[in-house]
Amino acid sequence: MKAVQIHRHGGVEQLCYEEAPQPELKAPRDAIVKLKAAALNQWDIRTRRGLSPDRASFPHILGSDGAGVVVALGNEVRDLDIGDEICVFPLTGCGQCEFCRTDREASCSQLAILGEHDNGTYAEYVRVPARNCFPIPAGLSFEEAAAFPLVFVTAWRMLHTHARLRPGEWILIRGAGGGVATAALRLALDLGARIIVTSRSDEKLTMAQARGAEHGVNSDKCDFAEEVRLLTGKHGADVVVDCVGGGSWAKSLAALARGGRLVTCGTSAGSEPKTNLQRIFWNHLKVFGSSLGSRQEFYQVLKFIEVARAKPVLDKIFPLRDADKAQQRMEAGQQFGKIVLRMDN
Repeated sequence: MKAVQIHRHGGVEQLCYEEAPQPELKAPRDAIVKLKAAALNQWDIRTRRGLSPDRASFPHILGSDGAGVVVALGNEVRDLDIGDEICVFPLTGCGQCEFCRTDREASCSQLAILGEHDNGTYAEYVRVPARNCFPIPAGLSFEEAAAFPLVFVTAWRMLHTHARLRPGEWILIRGAGGGVATAALRLALDLGARIIVTSRSDEKLTMAQARGAEHGVNSDKCDFAEEVRLLTGKHGADVVVDCVGGGSWAKSLAALARGGRLVTCGTSAGSEPKTNLQRIFWNHLKVFGSSLGSRQEFYQVLKFIEVARAKPVLDKIFPLRDADKAQQRMEAGQQFGKIVLRMDN
């Protein structure tokens, strides 16, 4: 099969489009999926650079998100058929700990993400546990089905499980254009929240407002915390989604209303920001650390997509052979929404 592999950690020049062994069934509950599309995530870049906590053996195929057709099944699989069109839930826990037994795999200490340790979806075929194959929601193309799993389940966990965002509340979403940010924008819109987004790009702010954001704030041109207070009549944001961290972390806290909730799932600008603890306890703020999501939350996302007829925002589709160009676009921060790889098969 054709696949994009790395043979060592490094830059995009390490991405090799080449022949690779086609995966075979190893366990009675495995499935082999003929992929039609795969989506990029920041996790892919971290793995390529050698920054992920679980180092892969070489050669290694990246990619956590994918969608395609089931072509082979282990002899103990009962709830899938060959020919089923599916999207892949990219997380697998140990199956034995208290978190896995209570459907909280995202908290498992042995959590594995597809494409981090095991070979992933930058390929024509992938082997996954059959229980990680879910029917594609009606109305989605393979490209759209590949684009939503990781970012939508992450945003769902942030907004629904942790922040419990309610209709009419103000939400500030940092970094408009990223995968999680665009998913959060769609979820917040369907919840009836009032949305403010930040970006360093006026073009991305315009695109976010065209998709339902009430206000866009260029974080390079003003103090976005002060601007949020101005836009909300001094109330502040009830919820802040911060995937940035770094020096702007203090401003995210400052933008919160009294009793507000901040949810963080990323540290693209740094992981050790200064924090004013007095602001947190005097204003009764809540700070949630969040990453990924559970199988139950993914099921809820699937139902949401079906009922709301929601679709992920697609930025650009590249052929699999151009995975290096796709990752260059992501690393440069040029995307608005999800970058997708399309298979030639």
